[in-house]
Amino acid sequence: MRLTTAIIGIAALGAAAFIAVGIFHHYSTSAPEGIAGSPASGAPTTATRSEKGFSFQTLEIPRPLPELRFVDGEGREMTLKAFEGQTVLLNIWATWCVPCRKEMPALDRLQSKLGGPDFRVVALSIDREGLPAVTAFYQELGLKTLGIYVDQTGKASRQLGVVGIPTTLLLDREGREIGRTVGPAEWDSDAVVQVLEKHVKPEAAARRSGPGSE
Repeated sequence: MRLTTAIIGIAALGAAAFIAVGIFHHYSTSAPEGIAGSPASGAPTTATRSEKGFSFQTLEIPRPLPELRFVDGEGREMTLKAFEGQTVLLNIWATWCVPCRKEMPALDRLQSKLGGPDFRVVALSIDREGLPAVTAFYQELGLKTLGIYVDQTGKASRQLGVVGIPTTLLLDREGREIGRTVGPAEWDSDAVVQVLEKHVKPEAAARRSGPGSE
């Protein structure tokens, strides 16, 4: 009787593992909701690397994103259109995510270092507790330069095809995705800044040398 029970238990565990692998495969190979041609579904990509190994998986053709809706620190509704004209580092995170909590001060320092007319860090929280939880977190860590942005519904992460947080997207001046990376990073390190500047500075130079410039 005990042997039969043990066999049934092992079989159940095996079936659960098989299902889990299947679910992971589905989400890691399906195109994001509302987005055609994700990197996982075969869109051409290259790796933009720093000398110290940090890299973005960069799309060869920038990809338009669906309209993401969220609120700012004052509770005002907004979309990514508010940042058009800037290169944006869009970080999807939550206060309950330990790696996210660790990297937020570095994102704050990155915004202080590179932020300006040509570049902005947009840290978009998906906390279900909403604005109060995120505001308290910013106060706890003493974050000064990052704006507060919250999607309490979590819909943005599904629209972007995010399967784990933190996930960070790099957007061009037209709000299109040009690359992404999964997992935490030392965002204000020389290695990361080196990668970001390859995208921020050439675009800024192009704007300065465009029609109407001297």
